[in-house]
Amino acid sequence: MDDIIERSCWGVAVKAVICLAAIIFMAWLFVGAEAASVVASAG
Repeated sequence: MDDIIERSCWGVAVKAVICLAAIIFMAWLFVGAEAASVVASAG
């Protein structure tokens, strides 16, 4: 019983970390693309 609870808890933690990393990555891509377009239009 404890193994099932522990495994489930780690599964939730891993999914949360992956989702957080994906959100940060998407924000980084968006900011990077916007910065590139600003530099391109300024030059």
